Amino acid sequence: ETLPGTVLGTVGYMSPEQASGKPVDYRSDQFALGSILYEMATGQRAFQKPTGAETLSAIIREEPDPVSRVNPRAPAPYRWIVERCLAKDPEDRYASTRDLARDLKSVREHVSEVTSTASGAAPVSATARRRTVAWWLAAAALVLGLAGGAVLERRMTKTESPSFTQLTFRRGTLGSARFAPDGQTIMYSASWDGKPMEVFVSRLDNPESRAFGLTRSELLSVSPSGEMAVSVERHDAIPFNRTGTLARIGMTGGGTPKEFLEDILWADWAPDGQNLAVVRQQGGKVRLEYPIGKVLYETAGWISHPRVSPRGDEVAFLDHPLQGDDSGTVTLVDSSGKRRSISDSFESIQGACWSADGNEVFFTATSVGVNRALQAASRSGRVRILARGTGSFMVQDVSKSGRVLLIDDKARKEMSALMPGSPKERDYSWLDWSLPKAISSDGQTLLFDETGVGGGLGYSVYVRKADESPAVRLGPGVGADLSPDGRLALAVTGGAGARQLVLYPIGVGQPRALPPNGLRIDLISWLPDGRGIVFSGAEPDHGSRLWVQEIDEAKPRAFSPEGYRMNARSPDGRLVAAVGPDRRLYLYPIAGGEPTPIPGLVAGDVVGGWRQDGRALFVRRRGEVPLRITTLDLATGRKDLWKELMPADPAGVSTIAPVLITPDEKYYVYSYTRTLGDLYVVDGLK
Repeated sequence: ETLPGTVLGTVGYMSPEQASGKPVDYRSDQFALGSILYEMATGQRAFQKPTGAETLSAIIREEPDPVSRVNPRAPAPYRWIVERCLAKDPEDRYASTRDLARDLKSVREHVSEVTSTASGAAPVSATARRRTVAWWLAAAALVLGLAGGAVLERRMTKTESPSFTQLTFRRGTLGSARFAPDGQTIMYSASWDGKPMEVFVSRLDNPESRAFGLTRSELLSVSPSGEMAVSVERHDAIPFNRTGTLARIGMTGGGTPKEFLEDILWADWAPDGQNLAVVRQQGGKVRLEYPIGKVLYETAGWISHPRVSPRGDEVAFLDHPLQGDDSGTVTLVDSSGKRRSISDSFESIQGACWSADGNEVFFTATSVGVNRALQAASRSGRVRILARGTGSFMVQDVSKSGRVLLIDDKARKEMSALMPGSPKERDYSWLDWSLPKAISSDGQTLLFDETGVGGGLGYSVYVRKADESPAVRLGPGVGADLSPDGRLALAVTGGAGARQLVLYPIGVGQPRALPPNGLRIDLISWLPDGRGIVFSGAEPDHGSRLWVQEIDEAKPRAFSPEGYRMNARSPDGRLVAAVGPDRRLYLYPIAGGEPTPIPGLVAGDVVGGWRQDGRALFVRRRGEVPLRITTLDLATGRKDLWKELMPADPAGVSTIAPVLITPDEKYYVYSYTRTLGDLYVVDGLK
């Protein structure tokens, strides 16, 4: 199957959209037919230059010599067909192949009529003219038959596909990878067989990798002089992000990395090898700095994969409007802070780097599900697809010679639960990205969503019973919470901007949309009386705040300043545990008032829920594998181990979260990401 964005076909007969890597359809076949008709009428190709690249450029930008100038004997109706088929804009060609066939038939009849009634011309001349035109039309009819169904290009085409060379072979999760300045050495970070992430060295001429000597560290960037920027003691931060202390160390190894900046999510060297672009959290927002200390952009969402341009005058990055969701756009920002998106929004977008010539940004994204394709966006915003795979690509780097380094991930979100009727945990995963959102108080019902390929466009909300009967799809969106009586599921639909709240009946009934509130909604919880909800969300161009809303009211009420994100609501509905702008955890009164710091918590602690008596919290450590759930006494700050959670198969397991526990603490459900990746170098991309 011809993939959109793949330059495929015999160069002299390509359409402008095909030569540009844009999607093609039957109108591209019309252009190919027009090229052949032109050649038959004139004895020369419509577009013929010394090299293939120059020919492609001519197809996109130049017009061929008019048929009437090269061969004045060609009938005018024939010339009109050729000119229409060779229109640069597909919209200016024929609306259907049937219309083109009708015009060809009309020309044949017109020529036959003219030649049979012509007077004043020698019989031989008329016969010769009739024979010539009839030959053109017969050949055109043959070509038209081949063109039907878009097979012309494929039958004429002999192409070479990009080659993929696998570099890693162990079972686990890859972090990031970069070419060294020599273009042959590759540095990458990985967590093999459930062990902590560390940095490895590989070469294109050797399938073996060796450990560099940096454990619990992740590679972020390699400078032109061979100095690495690494993240030490890297651990999970906000969803899709890890954080750690930024350090630098030479590729030759030896010595200890020089640490110089804490809590950095992403970093990339500038081409001068002196400055860095970094991404970090600050005041409830995520900001991009380049150079360090100069803020070019900040958002209530999140920023990923910053890459400084080869000229050092721009930073390309992926702009994700909503935390917890990896939808977003490819964006450029210059040194003055002027920002512009150069792609449409994708449902999943991760991985970015500049092309070898600096004219495009390579990125990996998909409009549905999680199977990201390798794509390229020009500075002007033209996007083309370079390659697809059966897994989910994440582009890492491009060498000076144009080789591409990418990770091919097979990622799943799996779900384990201890529920009534079973003495041990069982796998309750449904499709490919099962994320639990609520468990009923009796442990009999799970609310979860599917936000991968299986969930489809807009994702899907499901419920599943403890008896392991098949899951039931409630509708599109992402799940939020079960009502206190267990009869309704609260869900969120819509894109990455303002989102719509929807109530799905668990049994009989029709979904009901709540009045839109214009907010980018984050975590949501039902209030104990079932008449209202509490959530965190952000107004456009503002940071996240805490809100409370009655179910039947259109407008929510904010009860915190910007910078607060909810973690969990108290059992009595009076308090929420929330992360503040200083990233400390607080108890915030829903009725209004001042927040109270939670004693006994340290950086990296995450509140996952409340004990039923309201006197203690369930706490986990962000990024910890295996995951230890502790209870935190709110009066004393004392922590006690409640349970340790870890799937039986540890390979590729990361981000064990969330963990949901029933009020009686008998039953629970948790999810974890399992990512098994392979590193490839790709040659032959165009």
